[in-house]
Amino acid sequence: MARSWWSGKVRRTLKYLRPRVSAADRAALAGWLTPAQLALYDAQPAGDRRHGLDVVAWLQAAGVGDTDLLVAGLLHDCGKGPHVRLAHRVVWSLGGRYGKWIWSVCRHLPTFEAGLTRMRDHPKRSAELAAEAGCSARTVDLISNQETPTDDSARLLMAADEAN
Repeated sequence: MARSWWSGKVRRTLKYLRPRVSAADRAALAGWLTPAQLALYDAQPAGDRRHGLDVVAWLQAAGVGDTDLLVAGLLHDCGKGPHVRLAHRVVWSLGGRYGKWIWSVCRHLPTFEAGLTRMRDHPKRSAELAAEAGCSARTVDLISNQETPTDDSARLLMAADEAN
């Protein structure tokens, strides 16, 4: 179990370091996102944009056609913003896996207080940004509750996020 957690995190880190979002990937979004939603997607760091596309692809491969859920998959991390760096993400994952004491120790490092706070608060902030971009109430709810799923759609979002 620990080995699969580590291999998944290493795979995800490598994908984050070399994100590829093609012009075709980006153009396909224009067919089902509003201009405000597309602008929110574009404002994300490249790694989060690629992750959102991978979450959507996973959901679609699972047979999901629900636009609210797909938009949630695409934008669920938009609240992290450009100031959450790879180091913050790694420490966040380690703290979630091995104990919050890791967060306490690392909060004293430069930029980590803000980075870890943003990681903690990103579901709420992502939901706020999605609402401002005109996403449906259901999409906003799915994003807001991404770490504490309340229904089957939210559980699918969580599974897609963890798989990618």
